[in-house]
Amino acid sequence: MSLKERSTTLATNLRGAASAEGLRPVHRTSVGGGSGAGGRGKGKKNMTKSERAGLTFPVARIGRFLKKGKYANRVGTGAPLYLAAVLEYLTAEILELAGNAARDHKKRRIIPRHIQLGIRNDEELNRLLGSVTIPQGGVIPNIHAVLLKKSKRSKSSSSQ
Repeated sequence: MSLKERSTTLATNLRGAASAEGLRPVHRTSVGGGSGAGGRGKGKKNMTKSERAGLTFPVARIGRFLKKGKYANRVGTGAPLYLAAVLEYLTAEILELAGNAARDHKKRRIIPRHIQLGIRNDEELNRLLGSVTIPQGGVIPNIHAVLLKKSKRSKSSSSQ
């Protein structure tokens, strides 16, 4: 008789005796957090903080940087999580706009020029990153209205 069969037989016998006497059955708890008999199973897969939060950015690394950077004497557990979520959101937003700019120029690879065009054409990101210089980003194409040539209709209407 294997160990598993003996444990199930013993548990069945205990349940029968306990219910006859009106006592609750004894539940086996596994030691060591694993599943299986006696805690000898593989157990749960270790999940990182990023996986638990459903993020791609490394929550633990950001927490380590916050602590090592001496930004504050103490760093709470939610601070690196929140910061990782905000950074991931901003990165995804910028990459989406840069990808759209690259597609408009019929390119498959995002270059700094596409990042610049994506940021400067978005009102909120332009306000957030207004003082940021992107190397090799160039400038936004813009010709002031005063410098454009006037059409013939506007000249004829102004001389009358």
